[in-house]
Amino acid sequence: MNALELLRVALDSIAQNKVRSTLTMLGVIIGVMSVIQLISLGEGAQTYVEKEFAGMGSNLLLITPGKQETSGMMPIVAGSFRKLTYANAKELQRKVVGIKAMAPLVMGAGTVRYGERERNTLVIAITPGFEQVRDIHVQTGRFISEEDIERNNKVCILGMKVREELFGGKTALHQTVFINRAKHLVIGIMEPKGVTLGVNVDDIVLIPLSSGQQLFHGGEDELYEIGVSARSTDDIDSVIKQIKSVLAAAHDYTEDFTIIDQTTMLATFNKIFTALKVMLAGIASISLLVGGIGIMNIMLVSVRERTREVGIRKAVGATRRDIALQFVIESITLSALGGVVGIALGFAGAYALRLAYPAFPAAVSTWSALMAFCFSVGVGVFFGAYPAYKASGVDPVEALRYE
Repeated sequence: MNALELLRVALDSIAQNKVRSTLTMLGVIIGVMSVIQLISLGEGAQTYVEKEFAGMGSNLLLITPGKQETSGMMPIVAGSFRKLTYANAKELQRKVVGIKAMAPLVMGAGTVRYGERERNTLVIAITPGFEQVRDIHVQTGRFISEEDIERNNKVCILGMKVREELFGGKTALHQTVFINRAKHLVIGIMEPKGVTLGVNVDDIVLIPLSSGQQLFHGGEDELYEIGVSARSTDDIDSVIKQIKSVLAAAHDYTEDFTIIDQTTMLATFNKIFTALKVMLAGIASISLLVGGIGIMNIMLVSVRERTREVGIRKAVGATRRDIALQFVIESITLSALGGVVGIALGFAGAYALRLAYPAFPAAVSTWSALMAFCFSVGVGVFFGAYPAYKASGVDPVEALRYE
């Protein structure tokens, strides 16, 4: 018998026992669906984090005071060290080659009040470079300028949520608000940006750096951090070396600061998500193994039920190989059909998740579908081998006498 004839026989056998075949395939269907959906969740989470990092800006470096030995994670600032200053930032801007933009900043909690309404929110004091480094722009009005910093202008830019909470349907532009009791003129409203790495960008207020240093540090030249955007990914290593050299020289040749590389942070998260996907796939594969045991169990029952059929086939010339192939192909067909149905359900589940949570980019990758299908076929081969061996070893004489 050729392969097509064996496949036809296998399909006929499955069709004759529809309910049993469906229940047998159920384990494989659930296993394949679980593998695909769990991997799609892992990849969706990874894509989501990458998108969040992209929202911080491109080719980003963060310089914070205090030396910490870290590997891709945010450092905890502690210990004895020199403060970062606006003068440090200006020196870096002048001397470091490969910098696209720079954003020194100060931040703190502030109470923003307009009329009888007030809101506690995050206030960030910035320079014009913040717009390019963090990819944050105004929807109406203008951004903070160098003139605002030089003249110590009391101006501010409101996030969309802050504007809605304080002004409702009124026009906020060119109105006066109080930030920690200091008058500030609203010169701009930020574009809606949503939550980035746990921070609601729509719920912040931006003010000039000079005004922020007065509000939070009594006018002292002190920074929370310096954000740097390199011109390209290739420039990052060179820029880091130059920053270390310039800042160390300004701090008595002591490296009492930390440079956090966005690429390193993202690589750390990617390693975590890769391990997570492997773990999830391994857990889901247990369902496939259970489905394989179900296939082997049913195939052993099938061998016993069809002992007389096997004897007749052997009597008319079928070889042990033909009988073994017949049962192996039937096992593979069961598992392959289960794999196809499982893949379809996996795609449907990922699509339903995207509809339910549009912000979460769950999607089924081609490689995960192929891997799940190949694994399901492998389960059919592995768990169909023993029943096939048992069938091929049936004595035709005894089989013909079997009732």
